[in-house]
Amino acid sequence: MKKLWLSLVLGILALGAGASRAQAQNAAAPPSIPMSKPPVTYGYDLRPQVLVDLDQVGKRFVELAEAIPADKYTWRPADGVRSIAEVYLHVAGANYGIPELIGGTVPDRVKAKDWEKSTTDKDKIIAELKLSFANATDVITKLPTSDIATPLPKLGPDAVKGDVEYFFMTHMREHFGQSIAYAREVGVTPPWTVAAEAEAKKKAAAGKPAGAQPE
Repeated sequence: MKKLWLSLVLGILALGAGASRAQAQNAAAPPSIPMSKPPVTYGYDLRPQVLVDLDQVGKRFVELAEAIPADKYTWRPADGVRSIAEVYLHVAGANYGIPELIGGTVPDRVKAKDWEKSTTDKDKIIAELKLSFANATDVITKLPTSDIATPLPKLGPDAVKGDVEYFFMTHMREHFGQSIAYAREVGVTPPWTVAAEAEAKKKAAAGKPAGAQPE
């Protein structure tokens, strides 16, 4: 699994580097600015926003998993595509695998080759989601702010620890959207959307403007 996460991160970093080079080629040459050697590396700390997203999306992953009936956990949109259970276990695995790059550890059970197919039991999967999000929060919180610009040569010549936080956030959001689509396909409306729609109806009845569109 560790090799898989390294490959994913390397791919994203390579795409980012390629886009940056393309933009540089199309832009006017910047003025030459004398710099000390080695150049100073600056990093933007994504930590506050990552932790906000992690708290919100982690809770919503669990809410959605709880709302989906147990007999729907084996549903998949097509052959060869992850089922609902497999998506949740994939997310749980990522919540250990990605933070491992910045000091976390991965339990032996999660390292197993068949981890994503290890169970379809709803209660067990929800428990694993909760544990994995708690793990990710703990590891990310413990990473010193001063370390975000620390190089990670194994990920690429320009990679730093802060890139791992960014990758974690984008991966989490990607599968959150996927999980919402899966839930809708099996007839489940996300609980927070049910609440938002009820609130919107209440405001409409009172002659107040509705809020944001539901997911």
